Amino acid sequence: MERVAACHCGKLRAIATGEPERVYVCHCKSCQRRTGAVVHSGSRWLKSQVRIEGEHKIYGRVADSGFEIRFHFCPDCGSSVFWEGDRGPEYCGIAVGCFADPDFPPPVYSAYEGAKHPWLGIATAEEHYPGPRPANLPVGG
Repeated sequence: MERVAACHCGKLRAIATGEPERVYVCHCKSCQRRTGAVVHSGSRWLKSQVRIEGEHKIYGRVADSGFEIRFHFCPDCGSSVFWEGDRGPEYCGIAVGCFADPDFPPPVYSAYEGAKHPWLGIATAEEHYPGPRPANLPVGG
């Protein structure tokens, strides 16, 4: 299966093959500011599953983990489509909203719930963390 994530204007695309390793939501204030939404919905893929098409600019910052994370966005419309970081250099994250697919797999965990808007519920998440998801947990657990 191939899924295509695109920016608002369609010039930047991330084409992913297969299934994501995980789908999650993050409520941290950095994600709220970056996305302009009350929650960020992300998917994690091995870089070998992802092909990038189109020009993009990069904004990098140090995450709470202490590692740098780099967000790739369209230079024309500004949509943040994918990201990568030094903590998991073999992975690429892709914004679930950029797939614009209501049948995309639901999130399995919810992180940074300490910053979650109290009226927002994530019914499909089986794991809930007040801060980051512990890095030593296996996928799905």
